[in-house]
Amino acid sequence: MHGAMISLFSTRNYRLLFSASAISNLGDGVSALAFPWLATLITRDPMLIALVAFATRLPWLLFSIPAGVWTDRVDRRRLMVQADMVRFLLTAGVISVILSAPDFPIENGTPYILALCALAFLLGSAEVVRDNAAQTVLPAVVAKHQLEQANGQIWSIEQIMGSFVGPPLAGFLIAYAVPAPFLLDAITFAGAAALVWCMRLSPASAPATPRRSWAAEARDGIHWLWGHKEILRLAIMLGCMNAMGIMALTILPLFGQELLGLNAAQYGLLITAEAAGGVAGGLICPAIAARLGVRRSLMLALPLMMVGWGMIGLVPNVWIVAPALFVGMFAGLMWNVVTVSYRQRRIPDDLLGRVNSLYRFFGWGMLPLGALLGGWIVSAAEPELGREMALRLPYLIAACGMGIIWIYALLKLRL
Repeated sequence: MHGAMISLFSTRNYRLLFSASAISNLGDGVSALAFPWLATLITRDPMLIALVAFATRLPWLLFSIPAGVWTDRVDRRRLMVQADMVRFLLTAGVISVILSAPDFPIENGTPYILALCALAFLLGSAEVVRDNAAQTVLPAVVAKHQLEQANGQIWSIEQIMGSFVGPPLAGFLIAYAVPAPFLLDAITFAGAAALVWCMRLSPASAPATPRRSWAAEARDGIHWLWGHKEILRLAIMLGCMNAMGIMALTILPLFGQELLGLNAAQYGLLITAEAAGGVAGGLICPAIAARLGVRRSLMLALPLMMVGWGMIGLVPNVWIVAPALFVGMFAGLMWNVVTVSYRQRRIPDDLLGRVNSLYRFFGWGMLPLGALLGGWIVSAAEPELGREMALRLPYLIAACGMGIIWIYALLKLRL
């Protein structure tokens, strides 16, 4: 493994891509805490808070397929740079909204929530383009036999920066000054864009496909995916898993404040437990996958995710929630490392952007619906079950949902 790491980091393009992922995900980690926490400063209504998460994830449902066609038409490196610069400008817009607000909490915060939703939607749209291009470009940067190692290292650094460093840093920054985490977020996007701009890729990494209609080019990806049922099943399973996960995570800021009694800094530290699971998963899971194989690795990941959500819902205690988040994220990284490498190895390069985007349409398109579902469940259950049980319910439902997905995989998944 040590030799593989040396060979990867000896490649200039990989070093730049790895560094850009680290910096960009530091910003993502900061905003991952700062956005929902800002929403809770504006309102305590779970539906309005869920609306911000819905707006952030809705672009995955709306724009995944067009983004895939776009990725296969243009220079993927340039596309990543442009998307990060758009995110830089939009984050500056979030800072403007905060500075225009009166002291928190806001008596009538609905207009500010709606403005936050609009900016979150645009930021999410840029993220769809950037992330699809970034995942598509990796096979042009490393050799195919290095994909598990490269994905594991990139997932690990993304978890370190996005969940291990970013959230606690955001907690301290937002306690110091509400705009501070968003200022740091903007700087990281600009830094990531500069690093990607310095990459030099061969023309094969930006294929010049014959220009036809977007619909015709999208159909090529649809036909390929439809003809490879195992990858289609993985995409649908991922969509269900993500819907369960975002349903629970959307409520986590309220869960942390009201049931665990955490302030912003303490909540950020709690999220580091999840990040530690991601880091461990990114480093260890390539070896697990090599030993167990693709299918058995996934059959291990699914019940671990079920156990993680169930622990949180059954025992709302910080000393239980922290290891549960660790277990769930470790399992999630195992799923990601195995399935992403599986796709990158099998999808033809000239279709990689379109098929990846279709995969994400199924896999990530359920995120906005899951976010709204989380807010609705709490709002609907609170009058009958009380606030505490209503906040625990999404985690119990997520655990049951993961159990059903696990049974489906045991019966249907053949890799």
